[in-house]
Amino acid sequence: MPVPNRNTNRALFDYPPYWAECYGRAPFLPMNRAEMDDLGWDSCDIIIVTGDAYVDSPSFGMAIVGRLLESHGFRVGIIAQPNWQNIDSFQALGQPNLFFGITAGNMDSMINRYTADRKVRSDDAYSPDNAGGRRPDRSSIVYAQRCREAYPETPTVIGGIEASLRRIAHYDYWQDKVRRSILADAQADMLVYGNGERAIIDIAHGLASGKSIDALRGIRGTAYMVNDIPDDWTVIDSTNVDKPGRVEQLHSPYDVLPEDEAASCDTVAPASDSTVTSDSTVTSKSASNEESSAITLKFMSREERQAIRRGERDKTVLRLPSFDVVKNNKVLYAHANRVLHLETNPGNARALVQNQGGQKLWINPPPIPLTTEEMDYVFDQPFARVPHPSYEGAKIPAYEMIRFSVNIMRGCFGGCTFCSITEHEGRVIQNRSEDSIIKEIESMRDTVPGFTGVISDLGGPTANMYRIACKSKEIESNCRLPSCVYPTICSNLNTDHSSLIKLYKRARELPGIKKVLIASGLRYDLAVESPEYVEELVTHHVGGYLKIAPEHTERAPLDKMMKPGIGAYDEFKALFEKFSKKAGKEQYLIPYFIAAHPGTTDEDMMNLALWLKRNGFRADQVQNFYPSPMASATTMYYTGKNPLKRVKKDSEDVSVAKTAAQRSLHKAFLRYHDPNNWPRLRDALKAMGRADLIGNGKHQLIPTYQPKTDGSYKTPRRKNSTPGSKRPKKGRILSQHTGLPPRETS
Repeated sequence: MPVPNRNTNRALFDYPPYWAECYGRAPFLPMNRAEMDDLGWDSCDIIIVTGDAYVDSPSFGMAIVGRLLESHGFRVGIIAQPNWQNIDSFQALGQPNLFFGITAGNMDSMINRYTADRKVRSDDAYSPDNAGGRRPDRSSIVYAQRCREAYPETPTVIGGIEASLRRIAHYDYWQDKVRRSILADAQADMLVYGNGERAIIDIAHGLASGKSIDALRGIRGTAYMVNDIPDDWTVIDSTNVDKPGRVEQLHSPYDVLPEDEAASCDTVAPASDSTVTSDSTVTSKSASNEESSAITLKFMSREERQAIRRGERDKTVLRLPSFDVVKNNKVLYAHANRVLHLETNPGNARALVQNQGGQKLWINPPPIPLTTEEMDYVFDQPFARVPHPSYEGAKIPAYEMIRFSVNIMRGCFGGCTFCSITEHEGRVIQNRSEDSIIKEIESMRDTVPGFTGVISDLGGPTANMYRIACKSKEIESNCRLPSCVYPTICSNLNTDHSSLIKLYKRARELPGIKKVLIASGLRYDLAVESPEYVEELVTHHVGGYLKIAPEHTERAPLDKMMKPGIGAYDEFKALFEKFSKKAGKEQYLIPYFIAAHPGTTDEDMMNLALWLKRNGFRADQVQNFYPSPMASATTMYYTGKNPLKRVKKDSEDVSVAKTAAQRSLHKAFLRYHDPNNWPRLRDALKAMGRADLIGNGKHQLIPTYQPKTDGSYKTPRRKNSTPGSKRPKKGRILSQHTGLPPRETS
């Protein structure tokens, strides 16, 4: 079956509108037949099924996609949190004319429902009144199955962060095993990953023009199943691409190699489910003994590498080890994950193919990032910015959190290995214009109920990456580094914060705006490159406390996280205190830390606890590492190998805290001040040969005495919670609880 190459960069607003544009815009996308009747609709063209409550806000994925499709003239309905026990809820709006768009919601449904210790949560921040149990486990799979049962002939397209992070064979923490691509389990027609605006618009217009879903293959940012690889495509085994070594040394997988490496590269046997015959033909064999088929794989010479580098990537596909192989071989699982991350730059990524036990999963290169004009077009849609009226005033905590916040950009080039932002939104920052952001603030001020003049956040995945990018588009399009700021800030990165400073000043000077706070995660090692930015932030945009995320103090776990050393925190802290004093304000930093991250030993956690005590910090609520699908740190957790380097049998082993006892111990070190943890910590310190840290001295970690306690100890909290209020004595509070919904990002 041919796989067409559709790498067009058509602007989002450069499509002729669908005929149903004549119905106009809806105050809310309809959720029932009565609302459809009020709009004069006899049917929906597209129905979005989501695991979240419907909030018509640009902070909710289903609202962005729905409003964008509506702007192209399509009639879009919403089925929010349907009863998945039968198909009735999925037939509530009738059969869509074009397709079902299916998403688990703003979070992976398993992370939404379970804690890092695999305990069921009783709440759900994306549901009315914070009620749990409103969505099934692996929601995308269940919803897709029900949609097919309801209307078997209607195409199903899955997307959102759950589909995005499970688009390939992946380790599933909750079942402690490797699962197939979610596309194979859901049996949907297509998967859209990453920010899906380009893909979903292309799919909608393609189906509206009368094409079948199979005729739309080749759209960037999509994945689907194929039976065969086209004859005119070059198939490269993934082990050939990864042979040069460390990812940090590469600008392209086809860089010229030293003679000895090039020679070995041309003769190595592929690590996937294949064997090489004498005539350079690779015979594909799955572990399920399916019928063999011959595929010619090119083991590349230097000249061939250079030729492909010059422009043949559009017809090149990398063949990853199959699902049947990676589920039983941790080294090849880590290798596949590493190659997947190598192929995430839209400027040089190639298609990937992976056998899923019969059919082949085909993943097209990532979508082209949106331009500023396109970002404005997306965010300038007529969002109501409130929950759907059917909820009758019920509180939706996730909405309450973002109610008065404004998203100014997308993407993150930090590359933290435990974070899913890069895998989902990409490393290239996509910025809105200043005018578009100001327009949204004014609209919020004038229309959103309950607005008091305080903007709770002006940010994005990272607070201070607005309009920061590579100095060279050519370098950016060829770069294969997983991070622009690790191990140090890249010399090609423009760290100018002037655009962000200008935006902050303009926003806080708007009539009716009393305060603009910054609540998004701050990349402090980047911020210190611009003391002017730190001064603006500290003087005008901190409400007494600023949360930042050093994550750890020890070099070993920080290297596995791809985070800067604690010295960068100290440098930022000095600037923070300097400018707070200059502004005449008493303000404090609240650092975040992760327990039990891969690469962290018991000694590392002990040293972190000692650092916390020396600095007078007491953590309130702490979080163990949560292995989210597809993250590099999750690969470390599962395989014990480091995919940041070339993976082989004897490559670096990563220490992993996997048992409940060790994960609990690491968490206890972060709460060294809790008497309930002292017996466990005493035993651990004795076993580590550090009994000298047990005692009543100022420089010892825990005392020898054990107070009577009922197990309900809580960190003392300040009485006055007003932002900017005076902090009590040093060492009384370090809150790691943000009040935010649980999430899998940093």
